[in-house]
Amino acid sequence: MRLKSFFADTIEEAIAQARQEMGPDAMLVNSKPTSAEGRHLGAYEVVICAEKTNLAGSGSEIAAPAAPRPDSPSMNKLSRDVSELRRQMERLALALARSGTGLASRASDAEQARILSSFADAELDLHLAYEMIGRLGTPLSASAARNELLRMVRVNTELGAPGAPGRIVAVVGPPGAGKTSALVKLAVQYGITARRPSLILSVDTYRIAASEELRSYAAILGIGCQILDTTAALAQSLEDHQGQNFVFIDTPGLCRSEMDAYQDLAQCLASYPGVDTHLVLPAPMRAADLNRVAAQYAVFQPKKLLFTRLDETETFGPMLSQSLKMDIPISFLSRGQRIPEDLQPADPETIVDLVLGPDTSRESQFDKAVA
Repeated sequence: MRLKSFFADTIEEAIAQARQEMGPDAMLVNSKPTSAEGRHLGAYEVVICAEKTNLAGSGSEIAAPAAPRPDSPSMNKLSRDVSELRRQMERLALALARSGTGLASRASDAEQARILSSFADAELDLHLAYEMIGRLGTPLSASAARNELLRMVRVNTELGAPGAPGRIVAVVGPPGAGKTSALVKLAVQYGITARRPSLILSVDTYRIAASEELRSYAAILGIGCQILDTTAALAQSLEDHQGQNFVFIDTPGLCRSEMDAYQDLAQCLASYPGVDTHLVLPAPMRAADLNRVAAQYAVFQPKKLLFTRLDETETFGPMLSQSLKMDIPISFLSRGQRIPEDLQPADPETIVDLVLGPDTSRESQFDKAVA
């Protein structure tokens, strides 16, 4: 494996030159503004890494140890990890260069490295992290990064659509996400506890015993419950109960192959005026799976994200990243099975505390609530 320096007026131009000469797998290792004596070569010097066999032509070259041949699963994984690290470094350099803040030359800054390391540990989307770092001024600090992340968080804990005569809340999401439990917790906290007329509607006739489970909950809580077999029946029930203060709609957990069968339900919820649809997602779910499920449920046009099973993970970056990428606020956070105690309204400080660890100057509101 060899390293080679390229010079150009932009980092992107230097990378393009490198890949033309060294092949498409050439990766950026480092970048910095060109020194005064080399300014005639270009505004930036970038160091590019590629397999030795791909290297051609002349230029400033630095020999590096030959990479071991990936002839085992562990070496294959190491090779993939190294490639991903290089791609991350490249995105960082590009983001910093585009920011115009002059931070591209500080890619090795110790404080910046610590901040990025904390983001990586939390599994926060690195593209978002790089953009955020690029917006920060100098000197960089962990507190400035926390405040910038706090500014980016979006929450919305209001139930129902603004101006609607009643509050209609629907929960959708994949199997096992905890929709029914979250729905009952919402019904208790915002309907029963507040002494507001409430009704539970369920179109989850797919899961075995789901109807009986909801009926049992409703009987214990002393509120109405209707099990509806069709989308037409749901639409009629919504018309019949427009004056109800709270209507909570439970839906089946759908796998990808089942989505087509519920297009009518999705269109009903998306088009009916006043329906506040929350996409319920498990906090421990991997970032790639969150993306996949979110794309799958986009047909329901969710207004908010509700995250469950926070007690089953210690990594919350994917949760926040998903909200930011979808540009949809987080509504509630659920940790545990207790009804209704283990459901709390989301707030920016709590979310940032979950992602980066608690601010030593204050205790997480979520931790207070569940203590």
